[in-house]
This record gives sequence, structure tokens and C-alpha cells, in this order.
Amino acid sequence: MKKPKSQDIFRMTDGPMSLVRRTICMGTGMDIEELSEKPMIAVANSLTDINPGHNHLRTIADRVKEGVHAAGGIPFEFNVPAPCDGLTEGNEGMRYVLAQRDLIADMIETHVRSMRFDALVMIASCDKIIPGMIMAAARLNLPSIFLTGGPNVVQMRFDPKMKGIGHEAYDDIFDKLKVITCASSGSCEVMGTANTFQSLTEALGLSLPGSASVPAFHAEKLRFARKVGMRIVSMIEEDFSVDKVLTQKSIENAVMVDLAIGGSTNAALHIPAIAHQLGIDLSLDIFNNFSEKIPTLCGISPNGPYGLQDLFIAGGIPAVMKMLADDLHLDALNVCGKTLKDIVDETTVLDSEVIHDKREPYLPEGGTVALYGNLAPDGAVVKQSAVAQDMRVFRGRARVFESEADCIAAINANDITEGEVLIIRNEGPKGGPGMPEMLAATMALSLTGKNRVALITDGRFSGGTQGPCIGHVSPEAYDGGPIAAVQDGDEITIDIPGRRVYVKLTEKEIKNRLKAWKPYEREIPTGFMQRYVKYVSSAARGAVIE
Repeated sequence: MKKPKSQDIFRMTDGPMSLVRRTICMGTGMDIEELSEKPMIAVANSLTDINPGHNHLRTIADRVKEGVHAAGGIPFEFNVPAPCDGLTEGNEGMRYVLAQRDLIADMIETHVRSMRFDALVMIASCDKIIPGMIMAAARLNLPSIFLTGGPNVVQMRFDPKMKGIGHEAYDDIFDKLKVITCASSGSCEVMGTANTFQSLTEALGLSLPGSASVPAFHAEKLRFARKVGMRIVSMIEEDFSVDKVLTQKSIENAVMVDLAIGGSTNAALHIPAIAHQLGIDLSLDIFNNFSEKIPTLCGISPNGPYGLQDLFIAGGIPAVMKMLADDLHLDALNVCGKTLKDIVDETTVLDSEVIHDKREPYLPEGGTVALYGNLAPDGAVVKQSAVAQDMRVFRGRARVFESEADCIAAINANDITEGEVLIIRNEGPKGGPGMPEMLAATMALSLTGKNRVALITDGRFSGGTQGPCIGHVSPEAYDGGPIAAVQDGDEITIDIPGRRVYVKLTEKEIKNRLKAWKPYEREIPTGFMQRYVKYVSSAARGAVIE
């Protein structure tokens, strides 16, 4: 069998060291002759005990390894961190979550290169881990395949009052908590960043068709795991490397599917970051261009009442792509070896209430769009599918906060007035540092019943955020972006249909204010984050380390 990389370990070309390498391998209990003949498969697993999104991945990885053995390969598992956004919301831990995306990519890339693996299987469920793994796969350009851990089920599904998984469907606070309470392992059931990127592994062609939305607890996930293990060995024999799958066309397919499912605004960070690894410069404009022709087809929370279990039952991501067949690049390849056309031709939409026909969409435009203006010259993003129609054009007076913590304190003190536009700055990739999510602020607003308040930040939002929440404002305040010049009382206009966000100030007024501006400096612990601040790019370019 082919061993394009790992054969270097077993070549008897450098005298004593050749023998040393073989004897080290013998210490693992492996048969050295078998190991010298069969391909070595890296299984990058994000197993962790600390969150439900990943605490079940041992079983899935074991089944993958069974498949590798059955197909004639030798699997070697290693682990990477699996940070949980939910556990870090509202505290300092959130500053380190996005930064771990690039660390995960570096870990996988360097380990796989150093150990001379022939191929890569990636296993993960949640937010930053999935794009980090894909970034590594793009750099390595080996035969590579993704297996998602799958969504979980929320506690409300076991309650007789169940009428959807959006908290807005319930008045009682305990019922609202049940729609965010994880009742099983797997990623949180809403269309947040985790399930957005599980879905997009299929749109990119990196996951076996139909595998991404299979629930974490479903037996079908284990069957897919074994198929993944077997398929990766075949991919080596076929010289089926990642560059056959990850292309400009597959990136564009991912953007279109993201818009159709009402995906997380974090896609506007991670898709450009993946494209960057491929040498593709992906502007935020791509979301606006495609949003005009790709409507939102799925009412998955927070866009509507459904959850990922409903999407799975309705036919999953292949069914969504079938509804987009006229727009997608159907000649794009999937890791199974088929074209996207082959896949959608074999697919049936099983519930048109969950996955709408494009001619009768759930919403007329795609979920995420970019906004520009003198407040965000390089762009900002908003999940328009989660914004009420009467709030898509909004004008109000600015209320400026230098951090999320300051804003939350004002909300908790009931010191926020309807009609205001809350500005939270110094939370970007450099200023945060780490571009933390502002979910704690948006949840606090929601629980206080403030329905006519907008929020603008150079930080980011959770995929589960609702309302007129404008994030990723670039340039960020730390770099002297116009958001740093805004003062209390300035008039702010948000015009989502017009793709505009601006402050009623002239260019000269903004420049004059910035003359007296100094960066807001936070104390940064010694270590990685000090290096991160030096090298991280703007949110408009994916917040990649360059």
C-alpha cells in the first residue's frame, strides 16, 4: 500500500538512526513489519471532559480507528484543545477562545508534518476547533476528511410544553432555560457557530454526504465514523488530497450554504481565514453579493422555531444544497469521490417546512450581510435573519462603553434607555485582545425586555445572538478606527437593507477627535496573547495570525 510520507520513517538510509526509529515504533506494541508496509493515519480528536460538545468523541474516534484498520491502515490518535464559548461568556476566558483557532491549526500542522503521517482524519463539534482543523488541512494538503461530533438535544424537547427551541416562544424563565440546557452530548442545538461549521464541512466537501447533521447520540454517527476510517485509506491510494476538494468553488459553496441556513456571523471570520490558507483573498463583499440571490431557507433558531434535530430529519445539508442546486458549483468534489451534482441528485427534501424551496423561502435574503460606512470603512457584519423587520433600519443616540463589562453593568443597573445605540469598543482582535463575543451583553438586554436597543462593537457575537447587533467593526478601536471617535449622544444610523452603518459626523470631525485619541490598553498576561496582539490581522481579513 502507498505510504507517501511515513515511508521516510522506515527507510534504512541513515545507518543507526534508521534502527532507532524502528525500535521506538516497536515500543508502541506495533508490529514493525506491518507498520512499515501500511499507511499511517493521523486522527486529530478534540475530545475533552469539560464540555458536552466534545466529551463523547472517544467512542466516535474508536470507531474511526476500527474503519482505518479494516481498510488496511494504521491509525494514531492525538488531541487538541476544545474551548467552549459558553463556559467563557462574560469572563476573561472568552479573550482566549478565538486565538485558539490558530493555535489548533498550528498544532495539527506541525504535529502531522513532524510525525510524517500519510493522511488526516479530523474530529470536532464546536466553534473554533472546526475551522482551526480545516485551516491545518489546507496547509498540509494531504488526503483529509472531517467527521463532525454532531448536535445535541435540548431539554425542552422532553417537556410537554415544547413549541420550538427558541427562547422567545416561552414566557417562563425556567422554560427559557430549558431551550438552552444541553440534555445530551453534542454541540448546542441552535444554528450557532458550532452547527454552522459542522454544516459547512459538508458544503466544503470535507465530510461524507449526510454526516454533518447526524445527532451526536444517533447510531448513524457511529456508522459514518467507520466509513470515514475506511474512506481515508482509499483516499491515500487514490492520491485524493485536500486541494481537490478545497477550492475557490467550494469556498463559494460554503458561503452560499451559510446564507441559506442562517449561519453564524462568525462565518465571516472563519471562511476568510480558511480561504487565506489557500491563498484566496476573500472580501466581506462576498456575503452581500451572494445574499442578494441566496435566501434564507431554514428557520433554525435563532432565526426560527426549529433545531438541528429537525434539520437532520428533513434531510440535512444535502437537502439544503439540493434546494440551491441552480446556484452552487455542482462540479465541486466531495471527499467521497462524487461531485456535488451526484450528491444532490441522490437527495430528497423530507420536510419543506424546515428546508424551504428557494421559490418560497423562509426569508427573502441570506442570513449574514456586511455593512459599510464611516463607522466601519473596512466593514462590519450582522445576522439580518435574526433581526426583526422594524429594526432593520434604526437610528439612535450613541451610548459608548469601553468594554463589555461596563455595558453589562449599565444594563444590570437598568441604566439603558430604549432607542439608544450601545457602542462597545476595545474588544477587537487586538484591543480585546482576542475579539471576545458579546453574548453576555445581548442576553442581559433580552432578559430586561429592551427590544428597541441596538448594539455595535468591534468585538463579535455568538451565532445564537438575536436583534440589531453589529459586530466585527473594522478597523477596530485599538487601531484608531472611527469607532474610537464616537462619543455619547452622537447620532448613529443602521441601515441593513442599504448595507450601511454610520455616525453623523464629517470626516474632518472624526479626524479631529482621533488626534487626541490614545489606544485603550489592557493588561495582557505574559505569554501567547502578547504575541497574538502583535501578529493578528483585522476581523475583516479573518483575524488570522500573519
